[in-house]
Amino acid sequence: MSYERGWQAIHLQMPDRIPHTEYISHRQFTMKVTGIDPEGPDGGKAGPALAKALDFDFIWSTFGSDFGLPSSHMGRAKFYETETPFHSYYAFETVDQVLAFDPVAAATKLPTMDELTTSVRQAWESGQAAYPDAVYPGGFYNTVFTWPIITFGWDLFMQAAMDDPERFDRVLERFTDISMMVVQAHVRAEVPIFLCHDDIVWASGTVFRPDWMRKYVFPRHRRLWQPLREAGTKVLFCSDGNFDEYVDDLAEAGAEGFIFEPLTDLRYIVERYGQTHVIIGNIDSRILQFGTPEQIRADVKRCADLGRNCPGFFFAVGNHIPYAVPIPSVECYLEAIAEYGVR
Repeated sequence: MSYERGWQAIHLQMPDRIPHTEYISHRQFTMKVTGIDPEGPDGGKAGPALAKALDFDFIWSTFGSDFGLPSSHMGRAKFYETETPFHSYYAFETVDQVLAFDPVAAATKLPTMDELTTSVRQAWESGQAAYPDAVYPGGFYNTVFTWPIITFGWDLFMQAAMDDPERFDRVLERFTDISMMVVQAHVRAEVPIFLCHDDIVWASGTVFRPDWMRKYVFPRHRRLWQPLREAGTKVLFCSDGNFDEYVDDLAEAGAEGFIFEPLTDLRYIVERYGQTHVIIGNIDSRILQFGTPEQIRADVKRCADLGRNCPGFFFAVGNHIPYAVPIPSVECYLEAIAEYGVR
């Protein structure tokens, strides 16, 4: 069964074939496979139906909650087939406003621990019920580094952190206090897997100096993950971009798995952590979008050859499969992982 494969891989028990997860925002492909329009009246059924049809072993998900905090949006290019691109807006105007901000005091919808624990448990149970044939995690999206990105925007985040690191440290600590509430709620709710998302790098690599990251970010990861590890909850870390420089820092902080794009070096992670950590991703979405069938198959084979002897390795397209990928390329990819996934 697919759930059993996913559970075995996350617990490093070497399933009979390489398991598979995916992040798909491809409306036409979803309709072709399931007959359900993800943007139609039954759109909520599309994701579970697609996961079942494609035999996913794990679902990428994090617990979501509105804490009533201000947010900024830096805009983006078209993401979904029918989407109107988002416009930029910013909740803060000056560095002084950033440095004076107290996230806990400003959170107008901060729940009690009992309320948050109930919400976490209900979200996880609902997700597992919707995806009974795959492993469904809890987790959190904002964690440490992502909080200031989505609250202040990149420019003010970077200016404030560099202009007055000690004052900004207090701001970051208050964000971490909220994240710790989410962590403690997961422990109390006995959710077995925690997917920790934190976009700590860009495509080109680190945003801040490594010494800044090692002083202000990774110790907070360690502190957040410690109660999860003590409770026996598996901690899987996910970030976009190239975090080669920080793989060892994350492992030292307590990450038990890595979820990453093709920009991060799969070979390095396999060689150092292939027998001790979960490894998800690295199929190149650019090859799916622009490559030939031969190139797609070669990229799947590359990942399979590296990951086949790793008990926690999963196939996944790094980042996701958007609407712009040709459907024949998606089908070629799925055929290739069925072939190369045999152990």
